Amino acid sequence: MVEERPDSGPPLAARLAISWLTNALVLAIVAGLLSGVTVKNVGSLLAAAAVFGVLNTVLKPLLRFITLPLAILTLGIAWFFVSMLMLDITDAIVGGFHINGFWTLVWATLIVWLVNMLLDFTPGPWQVTGKRRRRRRRMGI
Repeated sequence: MVEERPDSGPPLAARLAISWLTNALVLAIVAGLLSGVTVKNVGSLLAAAAVFGVLNTVLKPLLRFITLPLAILTLGIAWFFVSMLMLDITDAIVGGFHINGFWTLVWATLIVWLVNMLLDFTPGPWQVTGKRRRRRRRMGI
């Protein structure tokens, strides 16, 4: 008999779906605010959200580890460029999602960061995954 932990939260499939839809929301906000970010249709937005989520889960931690010495020297600024790279790779992989120009990429990265920061402090279903879930548990919510 398998005993479930009391605060294990929703099943993995639900957590993945929430994470995916949260990424789609964040990217939709970016596309809505910046004329240089274009999304062909909802399918492209969902594909970009999936790719962005996988990159942030798999590649970003590895790149953050590799760039740790540089991040220490630059007081964390190097990790901003790692985040920019995740968006740039998403742009390169997903055909209907485009970020036009370096400065648009910079602004898009800032908006993603700001929206994620707002989501970190706003209670909602997106807090059942990853860092947000751990923060909620520490805060006793």
